[in-house]
Amino acid sequence: MAINLSNLSFSRQILPVIAVIGIIAAVFYIVSDLPDREVAEPQQQPAKATGDLANAPRVAGSGLVEPASEIIDIGSALSGLVTDVRVEPGDRVEKGEPLFLVDARAARARLAEANAAIAEARAAINEAQTARATARQQLALYESIDDPAAVSRSEVIRAQGEADAATSRLGVARARLSAAQAQAASARTEIGRLTVRAPISGEILAVNIRPGEFVATQGGGNAEPFIQMGQTDPLHVRIDIDENEAVRVKLGAQAVVSPRGAAEIQVKASFVRAEPQVVPKRQLTNSAAERVDVRVLQLIYALPDTQESEVFRVGQQVDAFIPANKAADEEG
Repeated sequence: MAINLSNLSFSRQILPVIAVIGIIAAVFYIVSDLPDREVAEPQQQPAKATGDLANAPRVAGSGLVEPASEIIDIGSALSGLVTDVRVEPGDRVEKGEPLFLVDARAARARLAEANAAIAEARAAINEAQTARATARQQLALYESIDDPAAVSRSEVIRAQGEADAATSRLGVARARLSAAQAQAASARTEIGRLTVRAPISGEILAVNIRPGEFVATQGGGNAEPFIQMGQTDPLHVRIDIDENEAVRVKLGAQAVVSPRGAAEIQVKASFVRAEPQVVPKRQLTNSAAERVDVRVLQLIYALPDTQESEVFRVGQQVDAFIPANKAADEEG
């Protein structure tokens, strides 16, 4: 059966077909673009209280792992060129052990000059002492003569003048010796300050300098510390508690601490202290529900020396649960 194209109507026959095809295409596009609504387990389980705290009053907080000594930023007392770096991250050092050396050639040159001045001053002292002794002997000889006419008055005056001059030169030489010794002591002190040493025994956490780099004395600001270190045995956890929840915390009780992203790992940390000052919140967790315009009470806990605690690292974020004060809950 042949189709007579002259009898086709666009509005009554062709347009409805195009509309049906468009509807079918739209349905197919919508169905194929629907999100996958299958239920799946989350890759990371959120932190939650377990054990005795699961059904007990508790306070939750977030925190950071830090050394027991807190992080110590090592600077340099004097500016100069770094000649040697003695440590690497992860090294353990003893108190007083050298960390890095700053160029001390100028200070050593001043020390050499001071030592030369010391030697010169000592030679001048010996010369003045000898001259004074000779002049005094000559004067004593003149004074021992009974006959006044045997020695002229001018000779006595000359001998007295030589003794006084030798005494004066001796005083000047001794003053020069003291000045040279002071300069040498200053140079030795500067050489000692150009060797930066560990203030405590601990672990090197970061090294931000290399030989050949110039270091300047740090006067604050956002300058990066040259070396960071701390006492990491044991590790501490600094937990922020919202000031609205601070009165509920049971101070002295153990806290259950988990690394961020590993809620299945839980360790019991021992209470160390509560910071005396409530401070603005600075540790952010990047949670969508997190409040940043709050003040927090900072609690310090010590991690136990167990195998589970080996996963914690300095600077790592943690989640913590602390028993609540029942009396505060009952009043609330």
